[in-house]
Order: sequence, then C-alpha cells, then structure tokens
Amino acid sequence: MNGTPAPPPLRVGIIGYGLAGSVFHAPLIAATPGLVLDTVVTANPERRQQARERYDGVRVLDTPEELLARAEELDLVVIASPNRTHVPLATAALKAGLPVVVDKPLAATAAEAEALRELADERGLMLSVFHNRRWDNDFLTLKRLIDDGALGDVQRFESRFERWRPQLKGGWRESGDPAEVGGLLYDLGSHLVDQALTLFGPVVRVYAEADVRRPGAQTDDDAFLALTHASGVRSHLWASATTAQLGPRLRALGSRAGYVTYGLDPQEAALREGAVPGTPGEDWGVEPESAWGRLGAGESVLTGGGEPVPTLPGDYPAYYAAVADALRTGAQPPVTARQAAETLRVLEAARLSAAEGRTVELTP
Repeated sequence: MNGTPAPPPLRVGIIGYGLAGSVFHAPLIAATPGLVLDTVVTANPERRQQARERYDGVRVLDTPEELLARAEELDLVVIASPNRTHVPLATAALKAGLPVVVDKPLAATAAEAEALRELADERGLMLSVFHNRRWDNDFLTLKRLIDDGALGDVQRFESRFERWRPQLKGGWRESGDPAEVGGLLYDLGSHLVDQALTLFGPVVRVYAEADVRRPGAQTDDDAFLALTHASGVRSHLWASATTAQLGPRLRALGSRAGYVTYGLDPQEAALREGAVPGTPGEDWGVEPESAWGRLGAGESVLTGGGEPVPTLPGDYPAYYAAVADALRTGAQPPVTARQAAETLRVLEAARLSAAEGRTVELTP
C-alpha cells in the first residue's frame, strides 16, 4: 500500500546574503526537510555568484521589491538584511501575504515589534525571529540540568559573549547612527537577554553599563547587564569585543550545585567553514569531552572540581524544522514576535539605564 505522498516543499526566499543570510539562514533552510531555498535577494555581484554556485536552481534577484512582486510563488520570506531594514521589509512582506522570519533583533523598539506582531495576527500570518542561540549546546545542557533539578533553586545566572577584537571591522554594525540599530547591546545582547528570559521568565529590574572602548568606535562595544527576574533569579550578562581574557561562557549557581562551561558552541564555526547539517557521518553540534562543562559545589573547575557533564549536541536545524511545522500545522513558531518584543523591552531599559546611570523598573 502506498503511503500518503509528501506535500511539496515550502518555497523560501531570503532577503540579504551577507553573514546572516549566507552563513546561517541559507544552509539551515537548504538542510531542512520540507523547505527549499527558492530565491536569494542581493545586489552584490560576488554574493550573487556565491549563491548560484552553492544552491542549484536558486533564483537570484537584485531587490526586495522584485521578490515581493512574486509573493504568490513563495511560502516564506526570511529577512537577513541590515537591522535598519527589518521593520520596513517585514511590514512589506506581511502586507504581501507572506509569513516572515526576521533575523534578530526584530526591531529597534518593543513598540515596533508589537506593531509587527499585530499586523501578522491581523493577516493570519506567522512571524518569527531567529534567536538561534536557544539551540546552542551549552544552553540546551543548562536547561536540562535546571529542568532535572540538578542545581536546586537557581539564584544567579551568568552568561557571556566575549571577544578580543581590538581593531574595528567597519560596517553598519559599528555605526553610530541610531537608525542602524548597531552596537553590541542589540547584537550579542539580544541573544543574552533572550536566553535569560527563556530560562527564568519576566524581568522586573534592569541595570546596565555600555561603553565605547576602542579608538574610533562610534557605538557600544563593551556592555554589562544585571537583570532581576520576577522569579527572584538574577542574571548577569556580558557582551564585549574588548575582552583580553575570556570568562566562562555560562555559569549558573543554585542552592544545590553550580554549572560552569567555557568556550563557544561549535555550530557557527562549522557553518562558516561550509559544513552542512545532516551530512552523513558528521556529528553536528557535538563537542569533545575536553570541552564539557562541570557540575558541583564548593570546588573550582580550574583545579578539577566538579563532575564533567556531557554536553548535549547543539541543534540550530531545530529552528527551521519548527518553522516548517508551524507553517504546515498552524502551531506556534519556535520564537514568537511577542517573545522578541519582550527581549527588546529589556534592551531598551538597559540602554536607558546605561545612559542615565540608574536602575530601571519594569512591570512584568
């Protein structure tokens, strides 16, 4: 007996083929069963050629307007263009009848994010945000330890995305123009805050410091946030391009034990090197035992204290698998616009706190 034939793949268009589009979105989409990369929008000749060489049959267009003019031929559009374009392009795509994935941050403000959410709801369309760091290996491992009660009651959560990049790279991410929504607070800070909210829920108090450290820099390249959650957990978060000695990636301290881990999830490096999730024989997102974090109490991991905890494999492909399911079944997307708006509300409070040197209260 023949089974039910598989539905045709959902056709995806990507606007923007820089770092986000070419390294993250396109490979993950192409590797997701049920999705096909149909269209890439970029006016850059080199990037156009790269897209054609990597994805057989992909259509390459110059402008978002060309893509939106054939919206009826697509099932999803991914906005991976610079931050300042996220709101206008997401608005145009939703009005054209297309479900949308937007690279983080969704917008510059929570109000803009909520307006996009309302538009998507009015049109009955999916709107999701690519907070892929929820599928980092260390984050997944910590979440499991918390869910299993291994730490007891978590009291403090520390999370760092620190780098040593003393020289400026240039580009819109380092622009001082507020319209560009640049700086580390909204870049890496988006991931840090989203992870903290995912683990510990709403925030009621925000204190932040944001500095411009490097000569010639125009926007924040070194930031610290202290969040108090309604649950009582305190999150201490660091985002920096000027850290000469890197701290632990994650440290969570509870009433029973603490967990600490160093180093970055290997998925981004693999994607940058051209690796493809799902390749036979490749252990996607797996890190060596030497990189495992440790769980314990009263001892320093630097002197061998605590027990090694096998790190769960990182799973960025899970994001687009969940997006495909949401499009086919009407389920909630893996990251909702409302969640993205809450992250922006915390980031706005952090920016205000840093500017005025005070703690900002939030209503949960």
